[in-house]
Amino acid sequence: MSRHDPGRAFRALHQPGNPFILANAWDAGSARMLAGLGAQAIGTSSAAHAFTLGRPDGGTLTRDEALAHAVDLVAATPLPVSGDFENGFGDGPEDSAETVRLSVEAGLAGISIEDTAFPSGKPYAFPDAVDRIRAASAAARASARDFVLCARADGVMTGQYDMEEALRRCLAYAEAGADCVYTPMPPDLSDIARLCAASPVPVNALAAGRFAGIPRADYAAAGVARISLGSALARVTHRVIHDAAEAMFDHGDFTPLIRGISSDRVDALLRGED
Repeated sequence: MSRHDPGRAFRALHQPGNPFILANAWDAGSARMLAGLGAQAIGTSSAAHAFTLGRPDGGTLTRDEALAHAVDLVAATPLPVSGDFENGFGDGPEDSAETVRLSVEAGLAGISIEDTAFPSGKPYAFPDAVDRIRAASAAARASARDFVLCARADGVMTGQYDMEEALRRCLAYAEAGADCVYTPMPPDLSDIARLCAASPVPVNALAAGRFAGIPRADYAAAGVARISLGSALARVTHRVIHDAAEAMFDHGDFTPLIRGISSDRVDALLRGED
């Protein structure tokens, strides 16, 4: 087993009403920069990782690829790292449990598992979704060290079920042993506050899309314990590439490159000197 044992510190960051930012990185360099700029914990992002491999998001990564990528991020900084591991890389409870066991061995502080089946994109039936989290939780509790399991109810974001069903699922996931619950992209912040009020475990919120305009203080007032970025920061980076490339290739305009950060600043952050 890896000597990297960040689970206890990662769990301590989860304080309802005092949310930390889980900074989702996509390679060792972005992880080191985020750490140098003040991140308290690093997350992988299935979408951002897929982008680096030239693939779209949504069930295109294998478990081996995701674990190898996570190991790179664990090695990049001393911060706790949580894996964004989609559906746990398999439909059965035993698949989720095995993903937890392998994640512990990889040195991860925790992972998130969602209730979406791939490649269909449909949610698992309620009892099956709960069984998968129960098995993952049992594997986490059997570990020799602390490990934070986040259970995701993704059906609101994917248009497969409503907020009431998300609440039902999140509460069932918590009862099944999840340490944190997460419903990405609910209708509005009041729905996140409802989940926080009802949940016996910390709640994760996603700062992406329309929710990126909400300040940390408002998430705190809603009772959120953790704010993740998902692929939002990676997509901001891709926006810079997109816009600069359009300017260059369509108009011969290189001025977007003027705004680049200096190599000295990047080098300092990568060396941990900032």
